[in-house]
Amino acid sequence: MPHPASRSARVAAALLLSAAATLAAAPGAEAQQAPPPFAAFDGASAPILNDPHDLTLGPDGRLYVADKFGGRVVILDPETLEQAGAFGDGMLFQVRDVSFTPEGHAVLAVTGLGEVQVYDLSRDPPALIRRLPAPGTEGALAHSSGRVFAMVGAACAIAGFDGDAVAVMSRIPCGGHDIAEGPDGTLWVPDMQGDRVLRFSADLQLLGWIGGAGSGLIGPRYAAVDPLGRVAVADQDGHQVVLFDPAAGEHGAVIGVLGDGAPGMGPGKFDDPEGGASDGARWFISDSDNNRVVRYSVVVN
Repeated sequence: MPHPASRSARVAAALLLSAAATLAAAPGAEAQQAPPPFAAFDGASAPILNDPHDLTLGPDGRLYVADKFGGRVVILDPETLEQAGAFGDGMLFQVRDVSFTPEGHAVLAVTGLGEVQVYDLSRDPPALIRRLPAPGTEGALAHSSGRVFAMVGAACAIAGFDGDAVAVMSRIPCGGHDIAEGPDGTLWVPDMQGDRVLRFSADLQLLGWIGGAGSGLIGPRYAAVDPLGRVAVADQDGHQVVLFDPAAGEHGAVIGVLGDGAPGMGPGKFDDPEGGASDGARWFISDSDNNRVVRYSVVVN
């Protein structure tokens, strides 16, 4: 196994080379420089998935990936990116999102069935223990408060469930996909029509947004928040992942970008990224049309 220090050095070198290439591509000093990459390519799974969407790190530290056309949730080892398991094979019709409750239950947005499903993974096989109606859902969040939030695409709304009952609801622009939670308990919801990410309180009061005109977003679908509260946006139509500092300015500021805007496969390339997760030192991204998960390591602050 490579020594950690040598691995870190290789990642750092890759990041510096990528940043240098970005700067070298500028045609002149007066040209607007593209934001630098915020992490360096550090590995990819084999293309064993079938249009993977959002993913998350589970309570056991493994990656849980909503494998849309596989109708299942695939479990990956975050170190090797090899498959370590799966559940729901063929039964989770067009599953797009996965989240975990404080008790460790998996919460899934099962788009093809128009509902959010909650599974107890401690049973063998995993047992379906709750079903929440959410027609057209593409995103679900198990909030730290215990409430489950669901994107209800058919109603252009977000619903918050206490138990089986809807406790709060808010209208949003149509086409919403994901719901992510920040360290302070607020919710982040990509608005693909407005090229921005909306921020809501836990009782679904709109607090503001990041991105918008001039931010570089082109059809954001999914968002993930790191432990420092920075928001990474999987910008599907832009074939990029954009990292924002929400505290910088009225509508946040771009820290860095992964991807060059054109579809492809390889370091610094994506084809329709549709999900992300972070453990603070690494980012795991669903490279959807390449049918794989890629890992990037953060080596600079």
